[in-house]
Amino acid sequence: MKKMESTLTNMIVVLVGVALVTGCLLAVVNHITEGPKAAQKTLALAEGIRTVMGNSDVTVSKTDTVCMTVNGKPTELIVHRVAGGGAAVESQTMGFGGDLRVLVGFADDGTITGYTILQHAETPGLGAKAATWFQKDGKGNIIGKKAVKPLAVSKDGGEVDAITASTITSRAFLKAVNQAYAAYMQQSADAHTGATKIKKG
Repeated sequence: MKKMESTLTNMIVVLVGVALVTGCLLAVVNHITEGPKAAQKTLALAEGIRTVMGNSDVTVSKTDTVCMTVNGKPTELIVHRVAGGGAAVESQTMGFGGDLRVLVGFADDGTITGYTILQHAETPGLGAKAATWFQKDGKGNIIGKKAVKPLAVSKDGGEVDAITASTITSRAFLKAVNQAYAAYMQQSADAHTGATKIKKG
């Protein structure tokens, strides 16, 4: 068999061929894993709602999308209203390293019942401490508080202790919690509703 000449045209043909085969393989793998990823995300959200509501047997009776303007930009927050009262709210803001997504639980009166971090890109060992820092036994405990007056770190005149050496992450986290509170308390006319059930798993 004659060896292919090493010309620019031949190299481009080979590279394009390799790129096409690789692209097709990635598309197939993505298609195969799409369903399991979506199922995993749903399970993680259900577990998060149980955690922040402090109840292992929770039924979400209604899900609202609340549209708000944050820093001049339209933002959508998802409010999972729970049968029997209260809600878990998905909120997102920009942290130190990227998007910071939190799920915050609220009792009927707006008291924070719990929270969990859904996504973050914060520095390990510093900003990543947000997962525990603001919990009931953490130094910046927000559980049992209401954000009637927006929660803020002590450096900004608030009552919440910031994560050591991570004031930016602390501010971003509290901003996400304040947004979640506003979305929970708001009776928005633009809310799009769809019911979903989360049962004990």
